[in-house]
Amino acid sequence: MDKNQSRLRRARKTRAKIAELKVVRLSVHRTNSHIYAQIIDETGSKVLASANTLEAALRSEVKNGGNVASAVAVGKLIAEKAKAAGVQNVAFDRSGFQYHGRVKALADAAREAGLVF
Repeated sequence: MDKNQSRLRRARKTRAKIAELKVVRLSVHRTNSHIYAQIIDETGSKVLASANTLEAALRSEVKNGGNVASAVAVGKLIAEKAKAAGVQNVAFDRSGFQYHGRVKALADAAREAGLVF
């Protein structure tokens, strides 16, 4: 079993628990170059809001999309978009990634900007 399969196995367990709770989730995905965040509804069929380091507004703000500063910017942006969509409470889905570095920075920034999870 390689690293990606292990990560996806961990992600499946987390998503199953979140689906059981029937709550809106904040899903995070990271690559070496970028970080992505989505607010997904209870059924998992509709994306309510999304933010990533590829967006024009963030590209001008952060030079490198694969660092903690860019993750903080994405966290703030996703929280603003979630509030605009009427979402306040979410479950954090880290997609099997370890909760440190960029993933933790995004989560902390989203909490500071007003999301509750």
